[in-house]
Amino acid sequence: MLANAPSSIILEPLQQRHARDLFLAGARPEIWKFLPIRGFSDQEGIRRWIEAAQESAAEGREEPFAIVERATGQAIGSTRFMDIRAEERALEIGWTWLAPTHQRTSANTEAKLLLLSEAFEERLTLRVAFYADAQNGRSRAALVRLGATYEGTLRMHRARAINGYARDSAAYSIIASEWPSIKARLEMKLRRPYPRLAIAR
Repeated sequence: MLANAPSSIILEPLQQRHARDLFLAGARPEIWKFLPIRGFSDQEGIRRWIEAAQESAAEGREEPFAIVERATGQAIGSTRFMDIRAEERALEIGWTWLAPTHQRTSANTEAKLLLLSEAFEERLTLRVAFYADAQNGRSRAALVRLGATYEGTLRMHRARAINGYARDSAAYSIIASEWPSIKARLEMKLRRPYPRLAIAR
């Protein structure tokens, strides 16, 4: 998990033990409107989703996390590092979703702050990318509030012929030189300092 974080949430490596909580957290169909799947019809579906995420992690392409509420120990959503390119010191943050009960709270901002601190301060990443469905105004506004810079829209960026899923993606990024000021602003917004962070293996 991301350790030493004085936050209301903890990021834990995604495991099957999170399946039941995430099944309940992801029950509302509106969560999946702009994502490449349409939710989980049963717990076996989310177990397969977690298994696929773990396979990507084993291949070094992604690092998936459960977003866990510190007070209750319950998983309330998920996020991950994606498109990890260590040789270029670049990665993407994506696949972020939260239970409706925790949307419009500090949970998303805290999760992004934990991931960005890990990326820029521990891994010395030069660039973190974000991609939102071009029609997803809420996510795009959240990325602007986070401090990410809009870089343009990629046409037919994410497409899966197997289920007809296709979208244009609005591209955003934060680069290393911007991180100190963005971090300071986010800490001020959350009214708490965040130390250097590491992922506990």
